[in-house]
Amino acid sequence: MKIAAQTVLSGVVGIVTTLVPSSWLAVRDPAALRRRMKAGPAAESRPVQRFAVSGTVAVSVAVAVLSAVDHRFGWSDVPVAVVIAGNVAVLVGLGAAELVVIQNRYAAATVTVEAGQPVVSTGLYGLVRHPMYAGAMVMMVGMPLALGSYWGLLPMLAGVPILVARILDEEKLLAAELPGYREYQQTVRYRVLPRLW
Repeated sequence: MKIAAQTVLSGVVGIVTTLVPSSWLAVRDPAALRRRMKAGPAAESRPVQRFAVSGTVAVSVAVAVLSAVDHRFGWSDVPVAVVIAGNVAVLVGLGAAELVVIQNRYAAATVTVEAGQPVVSTGLYGLVRHPMYAGAMVMMVGMPLALGSYWGLLPMLAGVPILVARILDEEKLLAAELPGYREYQQTVRYRVLPRLW
């Protein structure tokens, strides 16, 4: 698959998967969209979360840059079927992350608990406790493949401990401040990967 075709396909997948749910939220639940728009290390109140968000941004940039350099210099010979599978992974992962915001209007880009916030245990939250992170992981694996790079997968190894730290710290906050969260942890046992973790 030629570079231009891969780039266009990846761009279309990203735009459609982001714009459709965001447009729906803008009309149906602007408050949920605002929660998602307040993001970045400075928006976090907890030190672990500031570190995790900064690390996640660095890993994402490294994945994109290494994938682009790999593709430019032809280090990886990625078959068209793998590029298509990568785009499907981006579509599924980003779509799942966006669906989480529709299923849980309190799903914010920052780790926080708001007054009156309920525990959501249905939909994707019935499968794992952190479906947004699960979707983001699928998307991040798909991104370098969609860009025709195997080397772009390498920086994601650094992202695993960062994600684990973010989730463990978030769960401490939720267990302490969100009524019913401890019971939810007993019902839905897995954080991100069913039957694994």
